[in-house]
Amino acid sequence: MDANELLKKIRKIEIKTRGLSQNIFAGEYHSAFKGRGVIFSEVREYEPGDDVRDIDWNVTSRHNKPFVKVYEEERELTVMLLIDVSGSRNFGACGDLKKEKMAEIAATLAFSSIQNNDKVGVIFFSDKIEKFIPPKKGRKHILLIIREIINFEPENRDTDIDVALRFLTNVIKKRSTSFLISDFIDSHDWFKSMSIANRKHDLAAIQVYDRRDAEIPDVGLVRMRDMETGEDLWIDTGSSKVRKEYAKAWYDRQQKLASDTQRCGVDVASVATDEDFVKALLGLFRRRALPR
Repeated sequence: MDANELLKKIRKIEIKTRGLSQNIFAGEYHSAFKGRGVIFSEVREYEPGDDVRDIDWNVTSRHNKPFVKVYEEERELTVMLLIDVSGSRNFGACGDLKKEKMAEIAATLAFSSIQNNDKVGVIFFSDKIEKFIPPKKGRKHILLIIREIINFEPENRDTDIDVALRFLTNVIKKRSTSFLISDFIDSHDWFKSMSIANRKHDLAAIQVYDRRDAEIPDVGLVRMRDMETGEDLWIDTGSSKVRKEYAKAWYDRQQKLASDTQRCGVDVASVATDEDFVKALLGLFRRRALPR
């Protein structure tokens, strides 16, 4: 992609996703991700009903009347985006390419983060850590992230989510709010690393899939390519047995994803490449805002 085309694409994504983050997601994001705790703000005179444990005895003694400390929510978060850049992200038969949908979702989360003065960092992964962008603030940093999401070319094509989660746990020392964005087509076991990562951080998962991942139509004998291995296979889609086995493999994988994330306490949103991600993301935010 040449420089002019890249700039146009970045600008297009910025306009769309910044508008979404400002007009739709701002309040939902704030409710779902409340920050790490509370910090001292000021003191004021004691009022009936105030907690006596909040009395500031130094100020009280100076003024000969009770004053209490006032706290406010500590809003600043560190937001980490774990983005799957394996070969299967280049697939898209029924809508956008997966990587295009992932880019829009990641950009919306990034702009929602800077609206709340949060730091944002990115971990690009395949079956290894392809690139790490440490968390920072600001529009310039977000645009750098978007440029990398659009234009990044990984060295490897396979997927290993376990690698990304272990990297998050080991490298990001401060508790973060983290979004794992992937199609979850991965033969490795990532349950243990997800469970550990979610204990240290606040983790959510966003699955981006194509409807052809779930089922194939009857179009006769077709050649299919594994986007991660590059292997070509001839598949007889005219066989009802083949179509059923294909659909069952998808169903089993989805059941495992739902079961494992639930056991880890991780919320999941699934977005198809041919649908708007707004509804799924809002649903994720609202679930997280509910009392637990």
